[in-house]
Amino acid sequence: MSKLRAFGAFWYDFVIGDDWLLAVGVVIGLAGTYGLNQAGITAWWLLPVLLVISLPLSLQRAVSVPLLPRRRRGRRTPPASPHIPPAN
Repeated sequence: MSKLRAFGAFWYDFVIGDDWLLAVGVVIGLAGTYGLNQAGITAWWLLPVLLVISLPLSLQRAVSVPLLPRRRRGRRTPPASPHIPPAN
């Protein structure tokens, strides 16, 4: 049973990975492409569009800080040094 459990854990980690929303987006894209194709609509464009939408969202969720830090207004103070006392 442990080999079967390890096999399932491998596939879960491989398919879902770190971002389950990205995996859901891929499944939705494949299902949407299949549905559009069955309806007679050319659907090659759907997966690239979903990639352009979902990749930045996934990257934004993955980083803990904003990609472009905001500038703070006000006085800028230099980083403190342990050997030099602050100037008054």
